[in-house]
This record gives sequence, structure tokens and C-alpha cells, in this order.
Amino acid sequence: MSTFIPVFPLGLVVYPGEELHLHIFEPRYKQLIQECADSGEPFGIPTVLDKQIADLGTLVRLREISAVDADGEMDIIVDGLQVLQIAGPVKLVRNKLYSGAMVDYPENDPAGDRKLMREIILAIKQLHVTLKIKKKFAKRESSLWSYDVAHHAGLSLRDEYHLLGLFSERDRQAFLQQHLLKILPLAMQMEDLKERVKLNGHFIRGQADF
Repeated sequence: MSTFIPVFPLGLVVYPGEELHLHIFEPRYKQLIQECADSGEPFGIPTVLDKQIADLGTLVRLREISAVDADGEMDIIVDGLQVLQIAGPVKLVRNKLYSGAMVDYPENDPAGDRKLMREIILAIKQLHVTLKIKKKFAKRESSLWSYDVAHHAGLSLRDEYHLLGLFSERDRQAFLQQHLLKILPLAMQMEDLKERVKLNGHFIRGQADF
């Protein structure tokens, strides 16, 4: 059944289970956050793609307001709850500064392949090593699933949004696996190219190999 909720459109993808830190400075969203803090009610973060509010987003709940400055700007932490789908026009809420929309919550199959997940995690680690990136997972590896690692896999915003629209864990795993199979060789080639560019034109002390 559709429900009407306040929405905070952003040019990013939030996943269920994700912890997101935001700085709030617009009056309309300061009002929204303060009301959610008072009521404990969740709100939606639909993704903005190509300057348009897309159909999918994530329901989030305010965990805490961690800082407030003299102008009322605030730093907050929210937790992703579940994927939502916009079911009606995004419109200004009566007597409020912010907007809202009717939303549905698609069924989402959480059953995944643990062995495949280990392979995906290993590939992501390899990608990070190749790119010389140090980035830690928020959970133990044994409890990681696709939503937990998607931001670590080098996906574009559009690809992250595509994954948000896959309502089966096995489909999400297959998508991540195919992406990593494609991007890892490219990353390795780029790293090799960087090393060759560094060396070209410089004298290297060594023994001739002929």
C-alpha cells in the first residue's frame, strides 16, 4: 500500500543498511530534519539523475543530529532502511518548506550466494590494491552482502542506481561480479600505463639482457 512521506532528493544512492553522514544547510531540509527528530518518523532519499528525481530511492531514519551551528546548519547521521519507489508526483507538503511523495516498497529477496559473495569481496580488495586505495568495510566480511560493498566497487552513479533497482540479492551479486570482471583488467592496465609513463625517458641502471 502506498504511503505519503517527506522526501529529500539527492544526487547519490543510499542503500539499505548504509550509514550516511549529511550536512544540512537549506531551510527546507533543516525543517524536515528537525520534524523527523521530534517525531521519530523516517523520510525518503530518492536519487537525482540528470537533474531529475528518479523513481527509486531509500527510506531512511534519522539516527542523530551530531552538530548544530549558530545558523541552524547541522550535521546528521541517517540509516538506510529499505528501497522505495515513487508512486506519485513529488510536491510541496502543505504548510511546509519541503516536499513529499506517495511511495511503495517493492518486495526484495535477500537470499544470496555466500561463495559468490566471497569472490566479489576478494575482487574488490584486488581493485583497491591496484588503485592504491585504502578503504575499510563497515562490517565483518562474513556478514557483507551486495548493499554493503556496492560503494566500494567503483560503480558510476547510474550503475549504483541500477543495482538499487535489482530486487534480488543474487541479481545484485551477478551485476557486481560482471562489473568487477570488466573493470579489474582496465584498472590493472591503467596502473601499468602509469608505471611506464613514469619510466619512459629516464635512465635506468641495469644489466643488458642480450
